[in-house]
Amino acid sequence: MKKNKYMMTAFMLYMNYFVHGMGVIIISQNASSLAQQWGTTTTGAIAVVSSLGIGRIINLLISGILSDKFGRKPFVQLGIVFYLVFFVGLLFSKSVTVAYILGICAGMANSFLDTGTYPALMEIFPAAKGTSNVVLKAFISGAQFLLPFIVSGLAAAHAWYGWSIVIPAAILVITFIYFLKGAFPDSKAVAEAEEKKAAEAEAAAAGDKPAVESNKWVDGTLFILYGYISQATFYMVSQMLTQYGQQISHMNDGAAHALVSWYSLGSICCVLFTAVIGSKFKEVQLVPIYTLGAFIAIFLMWAYPASAVLMAALAFAVGFFAAGGVMQLGLTVMADFFPAGKGTVTGFFYTAGSIASFTIPLVINALPGMREVMFFDVIVALLGFVDTTIIAIRYKKLFGSLKK
Repeated sequence: MKKNKYMMTAFMLYMNYFVHGMGVIIISQNASSLAQQWGTTTTGAIAVVSSLGIGRIINLLISGILSDKFGRKPFVQLGIVFYLVFFVGLLFSKSVTVAYILGICAGMANSFLDTGTYPALMEIFPAAKGTSNVVLKAFISGAQFLLPFIVSGLAAAHAWYGWSIVIPAAILVITFIYFLKGAFPDSKAVAEAEEKKAAEAEAAAAGDKPAVESNKWVDGTLFILYGYISQATFYMVSQMLTQYGQQISHMNDGAAHALVSWYSLGSICCVLFTAVIGSKFKEVQLVPIYTLGAFIAIFLMWAYPASAVLMAALAFAVGFFAAGGVMQLGLTVMADFFPAGKGTVTGFFYTAGSIASFTIPLVINALPGMREVMFFDVIVALLGFVDTTIIAIRYKKLFGSLKK
């Protein structure tokens, strides 16, 4: 087997997302200490988290387009720098206003990393694009599993809370130094090779029939819709699982909170499962199956909420099918449709997801109760299955086969 010369680059990209996993929850995990530092309440400190979403949507689309023009490396480096500003700034910030600005920097950092990293990994591992992107989810989940133990350990030892911020900042310094010289594949050369391969596949599939071309309006709309739907599907469940367990399933507090743990475990198991089978199946084969599984699990959760054991199993299933990397797989399939614009499609795809993060809470607040919210999620999950099925049909027409 030929050794991949970009393995260290890939590892450093994954380490950036390990840090990102910590960055997403670092404020909430240190809310009490940061509240004292900023002169506000714990609730006021946690409210700063919303700034990450604002920062993310500011530059996501434009950085994706520029990533295709100027390459992946500059945007990975920008992501590291903006995240360093966030982490170091947290240690010295004295007000909620400054913290909010830092949160916007963190959101922008996430966007820069997304539009540089996802395309880069697809170019580093062209034969395992979906798996390489789904593994990012494992690094994020691993960090979010580890950080609470670090924070609680520091508290138990009466140590300075800031060490939990210094650790991810130190990792970023290491990755930044590496990327001063670390090599990336030539994105334009990779895109040309993939376009040539796609053209050959179209010709072989068409025979005497005219080839079906990827349509930026039809196919682009399908994928942007899925970017919104996939984010909305697992966002609703993840945000309301505990309350749904308490209010609708009448579970005690411990069992209701444990649903989130089952959900997270399902997500991690799906990442591992996809990594194992990724070499045998195309991403476009897996996405409709995962969306169907998510629809069935959420429907059963809505229809049969009485059993605590069943609820735990269904929480695991929803985590597996809806939050275990299916969004990353959907992005990978979109890149197959538009190989010359991986950064651009990443920007569009995740912008749709960011819009879902803003709008779905408004929908949740407008609905009368948890059961109605769950039913709405059933409808959204069904639309996701329909959408991805149409994508699979379009893929077969374009490339001739769904099989690897």
